[in-house]
Formats: sequence, C-alpha cells, structure tokens
Amino acid sequence: MRPPSDAVLRPDTVGAPLADTDPAHHYINRELSWLAFNERVLALAADPTVPLLERAKFLAIFSTNLDEFFQVRVAGLHDQVEAGNVARSPDGLTPTEQLAAVHQEVARLVARQEALFLGEIVPAMAAEGIRLSSWEELDDDDRKHLVEVFTDRIFPVLTPLAVDPGHPFPYISDLSLNLAVMLADPVTGEQRFARVKVPDILPRFVVMPDGERFIPLEQVIAAHIDELFPGMEVLRHHAFRVTRNADLTLEEEEADDLLMAVEMELRRRRFGKAVRLELDDRVTPEVRDLLVREIDVDESDVFEFSGPLDLGGLWSVHALDRPDLKDPVWMPVTQARLTSGDDEQRVSFFQQLRRGDVLVHHPYDSFSTSVEEFIRQASTDPKVLAIKVTLYRTTRDSAIIGSLIRAAERAKQVVALVELKARFDEQANIEWARSLEKAGVHVVYGLVGLKTHTKTTLVVRDEPDGIRRYCHIGTGNYNPKTARLYEDLGLLTCDPAVGADLTQLFNYLTGYARDLEFQQVLVAPDHLRRRILELIAGEMAAGPGAGRIVLKMNSLVDPAVIDALYEASQAGVEIDLVVRGICCLRPGVPGLSDRIRVRSIVGRYLEHARIYHFRHGGPDGGPAYYIGSADLMPRNLDRRVEVLVPVTAPILQDELQTILDVNLADDTLAWALGGDGTWSHVPGPATIDTHTRMQELALARRKQPGPH
Repeated sequence: MRPPSDAVLRPDTVGAPLADTDPAHHYINRELSWLAFNERVLALAADPTVPLLERAKFLAIFSTNLDEFFQVRVAGLHDQVEAGNVARSPDGLTPTEQLAAVHQEVARLVARQEALFLGEIVPAMAAEGIRLSSWEELDDDDRKHLVEVFTDRIFPVLTPLAVDPGHPFPYISDLSLNLAVMLADPVTGEQRFARVKVPDILPRFVVMPDGERFIPLEQVIAAHIDELFPGMEVLRHHAFRVTRNADLTLEEEEADDLLMAVEMELRRRRFGKAVRLELDDRVTPEVRDLLVREIDVDESDVFEFSGPLDLGGLWSVHALDRPDLKDPVWMPVTQARLTSGDDEQRVSFFQQLRRGDVLVHHPYDSFSTSVEEFIRQASTDPKVLAIKVTLYRTTRDSAIIGSLIRAAERAKQVVALVELKARFDEQANIEWARSLEKAGVHVVYGLVGLKTHTKTTLVVRDEPDGIRRYCHIGTGNYNPKTARLYEDLGLLTCDPAVGADLTQLFNYLTGYARDLEFQQVLVAPDHLRRRILELIAGEMAAGPGAGRIVLKMNSLVDPAVIDALYEASQAGVEIDLVVRGICCLRPGVPGLSDRIRVRSIVGRYLEHARIYHFRHGGPDGGPAYYIGSADLMPRNLDRRVEVLVPVTAPILQDELQTILDVNLADDTLAWALGGDGTWSHVPGPATIDTHTRMQELALARRKQPGPH
C-alpha cells in the first residue's frame, strides 16, 4: 500500500531556505502542516494497491477532515482578521497571510480530490460494476424505482423556501447541502429564487436495488423539483453547500451553570459566520453573486466543483456489501493473560493485575475484552467500593456507560467526569451525562478554563490486606467504535504509586486543590511541559552520541518543546519523531536539527497512541517510556488536563520499543518530512507495513501466557 515512489507532498508554500537563521523560519506553519496531513490521507485514495472501496473511504475522510478544518481552524483565522489581530505565528505569518496560504493550498488539494474521484475512482468502480449514475443515464425502470423512492421517502421531508419581499433569504445551516432554484412565473414572467435543503437524515448517495449503482441524492430531488413548485417554470438549479464557524466560545468564568452555558452555545453554533461556500461550477453569475452576497462570504472562500459536492457521503458507498473491494476484516484478539484457556472465558482482572501490569494495543487487542471487561468486572464485584472515570468521547450504546449505571445501582461510589467541551460531541455528552445522573452516578463537568482530555479509570477495591487501587490509563477515548479504527494504547495496573496519583487527580478534578505533586504520572497543565523539557535536557547531559529520544504522537506544535529538541540535536542527541498529523519542527536542517528525523505513518488505522521514550530518563538512569493522552501542543500542555504514565515493567517496555521499531522501519505506510516542509514517501521495497506487522504481533501475543 503506497503511492508512486516519486510522490512528494508540499505543505509549506512559504518554506524557508535550509540555511535561514531567522528564528521564525525554524517552524512550519501549523495550518499548512495539517493540510499536508490531509494530503497524505488523499494519497491513500490515489494508491492503486489500496482496495477500491477503501480508496473511496479515504476520499470521504479527506472531505470530512477538511470540513472540520474550515469549521475550526479557518474560522479562527477569520476571527483574528476581523478583530484586527496582526500578531505573527511562530513561523512568522499574520492571520491574513495564513488565510491566503491556506486558500491557495486548499484550492490545489480539492482540485486533486475531484480529479481523483472523477478520473480514477469512478471509472475503477464502474469496472467493478459499481456505477455513479446521473438521472440522464437511467432507463425507464430505474426512473420508476426512484420516483417511488422520491414519493415515499424524500418528498415528505422537503421544504421549499421562497425568497421574495415577503420571504427573506433563509438561514443556511452548517454543512448543509442545498439546491438553489431559479423559477419563472408563467403568468407574470417574473423570475424568482428559492432554496431547497437536501435532507441530511437521508443517505448522501441513493443506492439502486441492484446494489451496484448509486446516484447523488440532490440529482433525484432535482429531477422532481417541479413537484415542489407546481405551476411554476423551473429555469435552472445548482447545488451549493455552506460551512460555518462551529467552534464554541464559552465565557466559563461568567457561567453560573456550565451545562446550560454549553447548551446555549450549541444553539448559537447554528448561526456561526459562514467561512466557506461550495458551488456547482455550472452556476450562473446571477445565482453565484446572490449566494455570495446573502451568505456573506469573501470571494476567496468560494470553491467550485464539477463533480458532486460533499464527498464525505462516500461512506454510504463504502458500506456496500463488497468484501472483495475492502480490507480483510480484522478481529481483535484477547491476550492470553486475559483468558482462562482455549475457551477464552474471562479471568479476574484483579487477580491478573496483582501478578503484573498489562499493556493493551488497540485495535489489535480487543477493547471489549480488556478495557470494557475491566470496568464491567468492577461494576459487579462486591468488593469494589468505588469507580471513577474520565469520559471525553464515547457512544450512547457504550458498555462502559452501562457498567457505570449498574455499579451505581449496586450502591458503589461512581464518579464520571464528563467533558462537555469535547468538540462536536457536546450534545451527545450532555445526553448520556444526564442518563448517568438519573442512575445515581456523580457526574462532574470538569474544570473552568480547562478541557479534561485525560483517559483514566480508578477502581477502589476492599481486599484482605487492605484497600487496593486498580487503574487504566490510555491514549484513546473510552469509545468502542473508534477503538476498532484508531491505534491506541492502554496500561492496566495496580501499582500503588499510580493509584495514589490518580486518587489525587480525581480529587483535584472533583474538588479543590493547589500545588499538587505526583509520584509517577505526569499531569498537564501544571507539570507536563516542565518534565518533558527536563527529560530532553537529561538526554543532552548524557553526552554527545549517548542521548536518544524517540517520540510518537499525533501532533508536535509547541515552540518551547521544538526549541529544546533543536538544542538536543545540536548537543549530539539522536532524535526520531513519529508524528501522524501536524509537525511544526523542521528536521535535518544543517546546524539546527541535523540529528532529528521525522516520519508519519498513515494507513488503514488512524495512528493515535502517544509513546515518549528517553534512553536515560528512568529513575536509575535507565530507559523511560511514557504513554498517555497528551500531544506536544500548547493546548495539551497549557489548556487541558492530561496524564502520561510511565511504563516500568521491562517486558512492557520491550513491547513499546517494538512498536517504535516497527514504525521507524516501515517502508510501506511511512512518509518522511524534509527541512523545507515537504513530505516524501519513504523509499524501500515495501516489506514492512506497520498495521500488518502489528496484527501479526497481536496474534503471537495471544499465545504467550504468563505474568509480565
């Protein structure tokens, strides 16, 4: 699975010369680096070795990623420009300059996306019997079927909205797909404008009964548009889509009730300023000008397409029952320590954790038979006195929510810290938080001014030798759906020091505390950056050639950490960074970062785990390995509650080192970042695929019983 060997991605349209000594040129722009990540996603859609429907899926992911980028990042730049902010980012650009660079790069990427969809994916699917059809291409039987679909399922939920002196231009909601319709009154000859919203409760593409052809929903509506305007003449119609600022702006210090404040902001989100207008490229100047004026967007925020808008709807095509055109199904395994034999009956987690820590690696290790089972056992065990958990994102049907409710019903002390400000999951979090409260769970909504992003569970159990605390600290959310798609790690332990630290942490989150000190875990915002900088300095102190740092994360943005890594490189420390998404550090720059290498793994699973390794960072001068929820970004280090936990068992350290080694040896999914800001596919014979290799290791680990 790899793009052409000469593939080079160029995110940094304002890249600095390698020898430039201007400090601003030591950094890659954050927004352009994110766009480069999304281009690596797009490269998977272009890769002919990827199964065809998976290529369509990556087009959908690229599209939905870009939606969120405009809703949050581009919207934030617009806010800065409108506020008159001329402060420069670490790479030296003003908000206005960043917007210009972003628009230029987005235009290039969406042109590539559209060419890829129409020029490669559509023909390739047609060759496999899956055809993107237009209304004009359908025969009489097909049209008869779609007439029935329209009459029974689509027409009843459509609402035509006229625009005239008695009907002002309607509000166009965020990410909604619409038809702009020009009409003529046959009596007066007067031309009218109307808007029809394409219902987002229906699939984006209508799949025909043969399961092999699909047609955009807006084309089905357009073919019957005259039924919405009886007696009027339909002159033309054009699809359009609006993206709005969807970031919440909370004045938490002034809110008497955080829950009510978030609910109010969610209602306001619908009315955020428009930051992007997507149009059918056949739109007439008259309709284009009307939409730009009424929606109130800049010309630079308008993007035109010759193909269907919103390719995020390709998820419905990916859902077709064509396993021959998808990745082989992977069934997560249960580690041998968590089963009682070939029948895979569940064992007591409490007994196993007293024998030694357990490291789980999702989606290779089963989430349901590890994390969910741990909390389920805690909810039913009569010796468990309390369960405390942080919940950032989960699902309404989560087994963990059910376990917490069951535990509360059994009179256990249950605390759920729910992050109401988890972007785009706010409403869902409010709903299941209320369900927990009704069941008697103590629900806490986090700290003012901070997001609680850590993924931690504390179980308190009464045992013959006294109270013992069992813990889970993870890199990913307590979400069974993403646990099948995201690569994440979790540590299950009954280490007394970790248990004491999490007890302090939960007391801090639910009560009042200052100047906390922790024995084992690293906690943001108070201690994490300082300790990371100390660990980097410790590798420098080891002497030239002795220091070694390997960091795996989602994003590297923080200037202080980047500067410390530059200094370590100049001091002779060898540094490898595996950064899935944003990386603002420039590697391999002579005199600045000669000993730093950066790569990104992008493939079937979304690389989400954070592993921080320092060769001399342990308490005895030996190796240190940390896993946890924090990336090295200002928001994680300064504005979120995050936890990293040390992994100290030698056999588990070996497992983490294996993950890092495979990532660094990958010559199939890996991209390398150059000092000029360009990403190039790592050359090689394509013999090591991280995701395939991790599946193999999980199967082997399943057969290796015994305490760690």
